Amino acid sequence: MRTCLVADDSSVVRKVARHIFESHGFSVVEASDGRQALDLVLREMPAAILLDWSMPTMDGFDVLKALRAMPGGDQPKVMFCAVENDLATLARARHGGADETILKPFDHQVLTAKMHAVGLI
Repeated sequence: MRTCLVADDSSVVRKVARHIFESHGFSVVEASDGRQALDLVLREMPAAILLDWSMPTMDGFDVLKALRAMPGGDQPKVMFCAVENDLATLARARHGGADETILKPFDHQVLTAKMHAVGLI
């Protein structure tokens, strides 16, 4: 079974994302901050990562940069989340190695479309 890491400091976002990924056959692990996300990635590289840009201890940009520099870190499909419609933030994420960007709040249809766009389903 493929694994998805959902890294977001909001327990509500993690719960919603978990439900959506599990409905597509993924096993889900959760991180509530950037450092925890990297620790989980070091233990087992997931197939997909839903990564929030604003988290404690380490923001999503730093996590993305560290991930892409790791051996095998180019493999996960990263969907980078932002709460604001800030084109500079989204462009920075894409330039930093995100496969797709997604604005919060999202629903089942939106996340499923993004998963499809990056080839996860």
